Amino acid sequence: MKPETADYLAKARKDLGEARQIIQIGLANVAARSTYYTAFHAAEALIFEWTGRVAKTHKGVRSEFARLTKDDPRVPKTVMAFLTQSYAYKEISDDSVDPDEVVTMTNAETAIFSAEAFLGRVAANLA
Repeated sequence: MKPETADYLAKARKDLGEARQIIQIGLANVAARSTYYTAFHAAEALIFEWTGRVAKTHKGVRSEFARLTKDDPRVPKTVMAFLTQSYAYKEISDDSVDPDEVVTMTNAETAIFSAEAFLGRVAANLA
């Protein structure tokens, strides 16, 4: 594994740990945003390890990850989908002013579980 890949995975693990801590104080939207960053940094790890390149934008990471894993049987579709799904939590947390657009505690707890699965699957494919 390339050193940069390991750095991306370490960042993803840190993000997941932060999501677990944040949910304990009841900040569902912030915890869910951290799950997106868990997936984002794990995806960056896979992209860098497999291509030697760094995607420069959030959209670029999502697109390149989807392209690289599209036909890979080691990466289930449900795992692939989490990167895109969790981006919605980032958008809600960062940008939404709509009072009807919220992340519930259940959403955040499910996102943490999914982020763990995403990180685990990516890390297994890089080992």
